[in-house]
Amino acid sequence: MEEFYRGFAQRARELAENADPFTKRRLLDLAKRYDLKSSGSSYGRAPAPRATPPTMLLSGSAEA
Repeated sequence: MEEFYRGFAQRARELAENADPFTKRRLLDLAKRYDLKSSGSSYGRAPAPRATPPTMLLSGSAEA
């Protein structure tokens, strides 16, 4: 699976070379995410559920 993500990251970089600035930025960001996935990082995965809900939600007060 790591090789799959590395290949996608490389392809995104190749496409970015000839893209307009907005698309280039998006493709390079996508390549970074694929690089992180290929290295086994937890980036891009769903975050772990919180053990304790935020206090602000429980207090009933709108003050922070």
